[in-house]
Amino acid sequence: MSSVKLLSPSLLSADFGHLANDITMLNNSECDWLHVDVMDGDFVPNISFGQPVLKHIKRFAAKPLDVHLMVTEPSRYVREFVDAGAAWVTVHAEACRHLDRTLRLVRECGVKSGVALNPATPVSAVENVVELCDLVLLMSVNPGFGGQKFIENTYKKIEQLCALRSSRGGEFLISVDGGVNDKNAANLYAAGCDVLVAGNAVFAAPNPTEMISRLKKM
Repeated sequence: MSSVKLLSPSLLSADFGHLANDITMLNNSECDWLHVDVMDGDFVPNISFGQPVLKHIKRFAAKPLDVHLMVTEPSRYVREFVDAGAAWVTVHAEACRHLDRTLRLVRECGVKSGVALNPATPVSAVENVVELCDLVLLMSVNPGFGGQKFIENTYKKIEQLCALRSSRGGEFLISVDGGVNDKNAANLYAAGCDVLVAGNAVFAAPNPTEMISRLKKM
């Protein structure tokens, strides 16, 4: 079981018409980070928001911005998102031509680096770069849309990442994104996950603040 239990609500599920209000709610909640999904319509079949919107989010956010770049060749945009306010920058292994170089760039920009793996991508894809990772994010749905069903094979991948971290003496955090809710949060923490990314589970709840508290206490 993880000794770390962090929660990063995904703003992709927030009310874009009242985004400042939702961010204020998160500021006053027990959540740890704010997860920002950046989609380009190429790497994933959807478009969300970019650097200008992140700058406005940063104006209101009192907690670290956990920026997840679901874009092709993210190295082109790393510095811009750091300048816009990112505290963590996670890139997809599948989207990087030179993953090692991209992770080094993230760290050179002075922020925490992360690698995301799609459901069909094996954990072995990060074996040669774990020393450059502060976080490994497992996608437990296929990226691009919110509200999808959790993919159960994610538990096996968490176990594999825990074994890799132990064998290499690593200190990276393990995060899971997609289909996370109060039905599986406890099992994910028990499996070794350190950071839960939750979207619909938080923002579709009758009381998002109470849901955040419940997820944190699982």
